[in-house]
Amino acid sequence: MLIAMRIWSIALLAFCLNGTVHAQASDPSAGARQLWQLIDYVAVDYGGAVEHGAVASESEYAEMLDFTDNAVKQAAGLPPHASQGAVSAAVADLRAAVMRKADAADVKNLAHRANALLIAAYPIPVAPKALPNLARGASLYAAQCAACHGAAGHGDGALAATLDPKPIAFSDAERAQSRSLMALYQVVSQGVAGTSMASFAALPEADRWDLAFFIGGLSFDAAARARGEKLWKDHPALHAQFPDLAAVTTLTQEAIAARTGMQTAHDLTAYIRSQPAQAERQKPSGLALSRARLAESLAALHAGDRAAATKLGLSAYLDGFEPIEPVVGARNKSLLAAVESAMLAYRSAVAGGDVAKADAVGRELAQLFTLVEAELGDAKADPMTTFVGALTILLREGVEALLIVIGIVAFLRKAQRKDVLLHVHAGWIGALVAGVLTWVAATYLVTISGASREVSEGVGSVFAALVLLSVGLWMHQKSSAGRWQEYLSGKLSAAMTRKTAWSLFALSFIAVYREVFETVLFYSALAADGNGGALLGGFIAAVVLLAMIGWVLLRSSARMPIGKFFSFTSGFVAVLAVILIGKGVAALQEAGWVGVTPVSFPRIDMLGLLPTAETLGSQALILAILLAGFGFNRFFAARRVKA
Repeated sequence: MLIAMRIWSIALLAFCLNGTVHAQASDPSAGARQLWQLIDYVAVDYGGAVEHGAVASESEYAEMLDFTDNAVKQAAGLPPHASQGAVSAAVADLRAAVMRKADAADVKNLAHRANALLIAAYPIPVAPKALPNLARGASLYAAQCAACHGAAGHGDGALAATLDPKPIAFSDAERAQSRSLMALYQVVSQGVAGTSMASFAALPEADRWDLAFFIGGLSFDAAARARGEKLWKDHPALHAQFPDLAAVTTLTQEAIAARTGMQTAHDLTAYIRSQPAQAERQKPSGLALSRARLAESLAALHAGDRAAATKLGLSAYLDGFEPIEPVVGARNKSLLAAVESAMLAYRSAVAGGDVAKADAVGRELAQLFTLVEAELGDAKADPMTTFVGALTILLREGVEALLIVIGIVAFLRKAQRKDVLLHVHAGWIGALVAGVLTWVAATYLVTISGASREVSEGVGSVFAALVLLSVGLWMHQKSSAGRWQEYLSGKLSAAMTRKTAWSLFALSFIAVYREVFETVLFYSALAADGNGGALLGGFIAAVVLLAMIGWVLLRSSARMPIGKFFSFTSGFVAVLAVILIGKGVAALQEAGWVGVTPVSFPRIDMLGLLPTAETLGSQALILAILLAGFGFNRFFAARRVKA
């Protein structure tokens, strides 16, 4: 076993060092990951090199010196960061402990401290993005690993006798207590050069985590898991050992034992690795997470780490507040707007390095969070509140999409292009189907992240605004040219190409889906209050009203003289373009894609007017292009009339 461990260590070191420069150039976090692996293997293997202050194995001790020497060099080569010095100092302390042949427990503690600092400073993924599926892990293990490592992880698979070095026995409890799930994930992902342990990087990331969790439980039996479950239920104070999924993946059994005792740590680790969802339940969420991230962001800003402060401030909104935003919006729209404005102001202060302003806005947010808690702590909404909320939400979100689709339909009817009209209908119908699928996914399959929501809304709005901008300018040009009947019967038919038809399909789909997406999230929030009948009633009433509005718009557009129709529609489309570009940029600001510069200006959500330089600037740019285009069209139309 010691020989196999030694070969494993040498192979891993060679793997870590081979191609380091290339990896760091293509992936900024590659150097940090490799350093983490080196330190982790020192923590695990040092005990086989030194015992009671004396060298037990010259060759293995030489490897520990080599490991820590390279770790010091890699720490010095990490990307610049406010905590780089602390990481380098911790690695130097580890190196010094190895050189003086310190006790194995002390070396492990120093290694764990160095890796904790490393993870805190650099973006190393330490946990899966979603809860692992241990059943999937078992299936993958049977298909990919059992032939070498054995069905139960004893290292006695059918191919084991032909391999040199022999496969690791995952059921070896002594070795397992020093190995974290993150370390197993790294080995599964990268393999070990010079051994039969191949890389499974071709597997999806989630599958590799599933494998790591399954493998990490092979050294425990059902009795240990049962004892651990009883400990978890009977002693809530033990929950603090695993506050979230990252703790489950990064902490070793030995690390937990230092605080709880070996037997407790053994049983608790056995249980929590088999039931990682229990740890995730301890993780702060909602306003608690927002408060925590905000405090961390302010601490980072005071420490001079503006990048970390920006990232944490964004997390305070997207990960903490944004998931409950639909509930707040459904109950108190003005309070939601106040929190969003304060969040934008906070990120602006952080971006500008204004510590005093960030502190002031942080205090304002704390007060707003208290108001939100009071709002959410009230009794569930009564049926009438739910009905009105369902009605107004769908009307608000639906009218904007309806206006765009009706405008396109009316235009194509005037142009007598029913073939292209089919593309438009396919677009909005497809958007409704996609909306139903989104509801199913958000309810039963996945959690839609705040960033995903804001980015999808922002990109969709900006795309729609740009398309409407070009359509508005084109329609105004034709409205200024006169002789519409001749134009429609001749040039317009030729101008409607297949490419144009698919462009109108895309516009119809995006215009409707972005509103359906928003409605799904708000309706999910209302559904949490119960009152299903009132919710359905509000939905049906809104659909009826939207149908009536659509019918009126189609009837009025059909009776409107052709020249007046195009003139009116071009102006209407221009207004929509200005509104959508403002909403799009605002959504991208909330996702952290666009900076925030607050200005003194009224906030009118319906018009996409928000008091930031970026949203107002984008709207001013679109408006300037429209005015210039309209003026240009009228000028040349007047010249043609004179000629």
